[in-house]
Amino acid sequence: MTTAPLRKDAARNRERIVAVAREVVDEGTPLQLNDVARRVSMGVGTVYRHFPTAEALLETVAAPGLEALAAHGERALADEDPARALTGFLTRTVEAQVTDASLSAVSAAPTDALPRTTELKQNLSSVGRQLFRRALDADVVRADVTADDLVPLMCGVAYAANVHTAPAARAETARRYLAALLEGVLVDRVTP
Repeated sequence: MTTAPLRKDAARNRERIVAVAREVVDEGTPLQLNDVARRVSMGVGTVYRHFPTAEALLETVAAPGLEALAAHGERALADEDPARALTGFLTRTVEAQVTDASLSAVSAAPTDALPRTTELKQNLSSVGRQLFRRALDADVVRADVTADDLVPLMCGVAYAANVHTAPAARAETARRYLAALLEGVLVDRVTP
């Protein structure tokens, strides 16, 4: 099913709603449609016409980050060095988790409001599994580590960086924590 393009004023309203929602998320404030409507000086009905739920709006805010990670994952699959490809993908993923507040919430949600979100999350999962499998097949990953172990380990790195570090230093801290983690996961002790 295709949708008709938005009128220019409707497209501008949508862009303003998403921009303000991005600010709200970056502030660490829970995303509520009524609050966004107030901040953009629009009627609540206008916001709800564009985004029927806060989850749909949050997923729209997160979409560029998910798309960038998916594109990075596709480039990583083209890297001939399995350890470097996996390490690079995991590094970019953890950096995104600690610098974009929308990604963790959207990634952890048990259901998705938008089909595009489901598609992107499935793509990222598939890429991560392929990269892990390549590294495992090349004997650069410990045999007792599984692809399923990566998600909670990555979440732990991101959580630790978010809790124990000021926002300006989170990406660097996350990279350092990830490097320590990878010392225990990769056989060749390759670090980002």
